Amino acid sequence: MVKLSVIVPFYNVQTYAPDTLRSLRANAREDFEFILVDDCATDGTPEILERAERDLPGAVYVRHEKNGGLATARNTGLDKATGEYLTFLDGDDWLAPGYYEQLVAAIEDLGCDFVRVDHVQCTARARSITRVPHGRREVVMDPRDAILPADRSTSVDYPYAWAGMYHRRLLDQGLLHFTHGLRTAEDRPWIWRLHREAASFAVLGLHGVFYRRGVSSSLTQIGDVRQLDFIRAFDQVIEETARDRDADALLPKAVRTYCAIISHHLGNIERFEPQVARKLRSMSAAAMKRMPQDVLKDALDSMDYERAARLRRVKRRSAGAEVAA
Repeated sequence: MVKLSVIVPFYNVQTYAPDTLRSLRANAREDFEFILVDDCATDGTPEILERAERDLPGAVYVRHEKNGGLATARNTGLDKATGEYLTFLDGDDWLAPGYYEQLVAAIEDLGCDFVRVDHVQCTARARSITRVPHGRREVVMDPRDAILPADRSTSVDYPYAWAGMYHRRLLDQGLLHFTHGLRTAEDRPWIWRLHREAASFAVLGLHGVFYRRGVSSSLTQIGDVRQLDFIRAFDQVIEETARDRDADALLPKAVRTYCAIISHHLGNIERFEPQVARKLRSMSAAAMKRMPQDVLKDALDSMDYERAARLRRVKRRSAGAEVAA
């Protein structure tokens, strides 16, 4: 039986894919499979992956006929996965040798639904450790208890799918698939759903994932309309959390986080194409109008002046435009 399935989407990362694949080879085991999903790359990535299918033990190569984005590529991998445990890696990141063996041993020892891990952020030659914002380590807990408080960074604010490992029962329960077609923030509804609906989790202090920042092809570096999918992603978080049995307690956290992300994008609006910037303002105003207004008021009142003022300006302009119409 396959112990671990590793799902690795690739799209136009021919410069970085060889490093990623070498690190997978340094993590190979006879009961591990590596599902390499080519999201219809247009550079030399497909040729690299075709060679990897022959040379990398446990490699399974899958190619999309058209580009679907990261969420869709991960879903393709989930549909192919046969392992007892599952995890993810992005096609431009890499791993420490033997990391997956350590992670499998840890989750088996703990016996929980999923584990979350710290990671090493790499920007050019600089390295820094980014930690899961959760104080208790190697202690199995109810993940619902790690969502709050609303005014501090918590485990749901650390959404990286590749920073953890997940038992197959979560896949069978329908908790591991991503919202089809989301081009950015695809992991936000996903991490919230895991914390609301999974039974148990733990945080580990392993530092085996190396996350490459500043890649020019990454959507975090591109100011086009795909970035605005964060609104659809957080709308989903709000909608699903509003149906939760603890909605009154959890919605303030979801709304405050949504507002903080909107404010972040508005504060960096100069990096967007002009028409996308206009759309960002109008979509942000509409999003705030959809939020529970009492919860939104409390969220804005709790934020620092600069962020709250930025959001209130957009909200007022929207209301003024409606009156003028």
